[in-house]
Amino acid sequence: MKILWELKKAFVKEILEEIRGEKPHYNTLSTIVRNLQEKGFVDHEAFGNTHRYFPLITKEQYRKKYVNAAIADYYNDSFKSLVSHFAQEEKISVSELKEIIDLIEKKK
Repeated sequence: MKILWELKKAFVKEILEEIRGEKPHYNTLSTIVRNLQEKGFVDHEAFGNTHRYFPLITKEQYRKKYVNAAIADYYNDSFKSLVSHFAQEEKISVSELKEIIDLIEKKK
């Protein structure tokens, strides 16, 4: 998805060219893109037997869907449990937690 958001429209071979590090096989990547289409994240335009794919949702829409699903699946729909997890894993500092609290209080 990141590559499609960046390129706006791309054929599988163009997506493959943008992948850094170890590249998947063309057919594997093609399957992944088709799965994203089945899920409603991308669509395509046909050019004969070739398809050019483009995103149907924005990065922000995708992020909200992914984060909300992850919190529901792994943290029992509790943002408190999520933040607690990061605090226990020392992935978030006390000062960062205070900044988050300040942001929340400013929104009220």
